Amino acid sequence: MLTDPSQKYRPLSPVVLAERQWPSRTLTQAPIWLSTDLRDGNQALFEPMNRERKLRLFHKLVRIGFKEIEVGFPAASRTDFDIVRHLIDAGQIPGDVTPMVMTQLRDDLIAETVRSVAGARRVIVHFYNAIAPAWREMVFGMGVPQIIEMVERHITLFRRLTDAHPETEWVLQYSPETFCMAELDVSLAVCNAAIRAWDAGPQRAMIINLPTTVEVSTPNVFADQIEWMDRRLERREHIVLSVHPHNDRGTGVACAEQAMLAGAQRVEGCLFGNGERSGNLDVVTLALNLYTQGIAPGLDFSDIAAIARVAEECTALPIHPRHPYVGDLVFTAFSGSHQDAIAKGLNAQKGDAIWRVPYLPIDPKDLGRTYDSIVRVNSQSGKGGIAFLLQRDHGITMPRRMQVEFSAIVQALADGSETELTSEQIWAVFERTYLAPAWEQTRFIYRGHRLFEHADGQGIALEMADAEGNIKTVEGTGSGPIAATVAALGQSLRIDSYEERSLGAGSDAAALAIVEAAMPGVPGSRFGVGQHANIVTASVLAVLSAAARFSPPDETVG
Repeated sequence: MLTDPSQKYRPLSPVVLAERQWPSRTLTQAPIWLSTDLRDGNQALFEPMNRERKLRLFHKLVRIGFKEIEVGFPAASRTDFDIVRHLIDAGQIPGDVTPMVMTQLRDDLIAETVRSVAGARRVIVHFYNAIAPAWREMVFGMGVPQIIEMVERHITLFRRLTDAHPETEWVLQYSPETFCMAELDVSLAVCNAAIRAWDAGPQRAMIINLPTTVEVSTPNVFADQIEWMDRRLERREHIVLSVHPHNDRGTGVACAEQAMLAGAQRVEGCLFGNGERSGNLDVVTLALNLYTQGIAPGLDFSDIAAIARVAEECTALPIHPRHPYVGDLVFTAFSGSHQDAIAKGLNAQKGDAIWRVPYLPIDPKDLGRTYDSIVRVNSQSGKGGIAFLLQRDHGITMPRRMQVEFSAIVQALADGSETELTSEQIWAVFERTYLAPAWEQTRFIYRGHRLFEHADGQGIALEMADAEGNIKTVEGTGSGPIAATVAALGQSLRIDSYEERSLGAGSDAAALAIVEAAMPGVPGSRFGVGQHANIVTASVLAVLSAAARFSPPDETVG
């Protein structure tokens, strides 16, 4: 028994590839896309899709823009056979879309597969067989010459059967299953045998599809394998070189990206990475990765939420809330520093400029998402996120020092509730704290005011009510309405700053006044806010708000 269990695993041997080119290349265009959601993705479901769900997902894939869609395994599934025939006979396959069907290398299965798609305008028939040593030795008990003979014999049969249906354009796709674990010279020999048997050429299209059936190496090794094959395949100019990455190591997308640099022209995968074990390549992630690099993917994800809902309903698999680009939380920031950076970035971003918003690699609007959920507040949030929500949802722009004050109040509430606070809850806290503070405990219940001229400047008569509703008028004078209001209150309140805002536009826009006040013997300052159609009234209310917040103490507010 090994003392170190890791010693029973061995890394894949490196590829001997002189002067490899792929590391210095840059992606400049999208690949040909093949969706295998209806086949590879479907066979991995707890409950495979029925006819209705399969057809629904097929039509959604067409609307997204897939031009090649693997629709099933018709020789092995009556449901798949009936769906394929329905799509062809009912004319539901658009002229620019090519369906693909899969079959193993068995005479009866190949004949049934041809029957399932005969009469289609154009169709891809996908042959596959495992070629890696473990499969050759333990599963099939076959040597390489026997593998090659089997491939040649079944492709010859396929040629004879398809020659009887010239109304259909037949494309052969050959996949040496387990390619990533096979010796490269064996992979090349088998693929070249398939190419010769099909007689690939200008009038006989062919796809060589190289899969990471099970991920067993780092993406750079797979890229080396692809470039090695790309350099050596026969009749390369007549071959579409395709890859089919799985995600066992969590690097399916990286494998696809590096394989494209290495010569792959076509990529197979599922919308959100569904598939056996850890899944297939995630097409949405790869496509939108390209999009963020300025490369149009050729697939329409402008309403990504609707696509996600259809995929979830058809597969009965939920999409993780942190799934790249589409998860419910990927455009959500709880961290205070993130929120602050996002808010500033959105404010600076111009509509026609290159996207440069911190922490957002893509504009949510390009995916049909909104900014509504970008900033959310919990105990980890900061002043920037809270300020952003108030500005976005209520048009209130707080001074920076006020952001610090209010965020402490909100975070204390979030800590106590141990949950996320919604924008509506934050607004309710703002109202209780600033727009309707506990005046009844301080005899500051405002009922109205009257301004008058005075030798010292501005005079004000404030009508105030006590807790029982008794009205009392107090007067004060000062250099302006704010100073006069402070004097009328009879407190040693000091106003350190004053700002005013307009909420909305037009003649009926409300005014917002913000004051920062201090009081001798009381540490720190307090902010007060007043909102009214008249800016003078808003200023008076702001002073009353600040005064009320010195007594009672802050902990009783909100």
